[in-house]
Amino acid sequence: MSSIKHLMNKEFKHLSGGLFEDVTKADVGEGAGILMAQGVDIMAWADPFFPDPSIPESVKKVMIEALKDGFPSHYSMPIGMRELRVEIAKKIEKQTKLSIDPSRNVIVTPGSDSGLLYAMMPFLEEGDEVMVVDPSYPSNFLNPSLLKSTVVHVPLNSKNNYSLDIDEFEKKVTTKTKMVVITHPNNPTTTVFRKENLIELSKFIVKHDLILICDQAFEDHIFDGIEFISPCTLPSMWERTVTVCSISKGLGLSGFRIGYIYANDEMMDIYYAAAVNVLGAASTITSIGALQALKEVDYLASLTKRHERRRDLAYSIFRKVKGVHLNKSESGILTWLNISEVGESSEIVSYLLEEARVLVNDGASYGELGKGYIRIVTSVFDDDEKAKEVLGRIASALERKYLSNNM
Repeated sequence: MSSIKHLMNKEFKHLSGGLFEDVTKADVGEGAGILMAQGVDIMAWADPFFPDPSIPESVKKVMIEALKDGFPSHYSMPIGMRELRVEIAKKIEKQTKLSIDPSRNVIVTPGSDSGLLYAMMPFLEEGDEVMVVDPSYPSNFLNPSLLKSTVVHVPLNSKNNYSLDIDEFEKKVTTKTKMVVITHPNNPTTTVFRKENLIELSKFIVKHDLILICDQAFEDHIFDGIEFISPCTLPSMWERTVTVCSISKGLGLSGFRIGYIYANDEMMDIYYAAAVNVLGAASTITSIGALQALKEVDYLASLTKRHERRRDLAYSIFRKVKGVHLNKSESGILTWLNISEVGESSEIVSYLLEEARVLVNDGASYGELGKGYIRIVTSVFDDDEKAKEVLGRIASALERKYLSNNM
């Protein structure tokens, strides 16, 4: 049978979902599910506590009561339940000091991944250029391409812990540049971009008349007293910033698929208008659960201590491994390892799958500068001892590989 791909959009037809060739990405196709069934430990999904339970009892209670009442069989509003948007606005104001109108500045999305694509959609068209820091979240590179725009990689330097370098932006900007995309804190490097860097970025964006898409999925857990600044709070940036957030990483409720976007009235009017056509509506039952979780958002502090403990555990283990280099994670649930002295990153991912029975992420998925790195989700598993054992298997396998290479 002849291929039908010649009729497809060229931005989609090169993609592979694992039906005709092996795909190593943990979130594509059925690969991870097959590995789980085989007893492989998954440290490649940015899903806190996975695969263990993580729903607070109070959240379970309100969801169960809602199911008994029967209402969750119905749609919520395409822009999100008003009560949920009110709680989101309170959280935003607490974090940023911005006074957000829940009926003008917030929209609920079915997770932040769909929210990230939706945030870009009104702005991008064929011929546009989008500046994306590298390394960065894979969707930051793919989404503009799917929207027929050209991605321009802006390098971050590991020697200064991947801080923003405005000189690099100035080298790459052209008359076709329309947008800058960052994940802040950065995924996979965990870098929290400092206020002085963000001020320079904001001046660059205003100077060149650009839009900033800021993915803040990891904003809730910052370590070591580092100050976190939302770029939209900087001078002239409320008018130019679309901020994308999630309850997945912060509240440990990834399976609820609840994200949100906040922005000024002018942009949000467009997002509200197209929501029913593009997003549909977020799940009613998980919106009810998210509402309760956000009412108790003070428990974030205990989660931060827990994730920081895991950060410290991973650092203490991997800093001793020959051929492995890392910075101490600044935020979130990830550890970013330089394994270039041990082997090529895709080779190492396969090796760890075979030798340690653990799936991790190939750094090459996170940009051109991700080659030679692997990403490990250190905050999976509820039990610290389980995490210690699995991290130890990874460390031992990496050291064996390094020593065998250098005999």
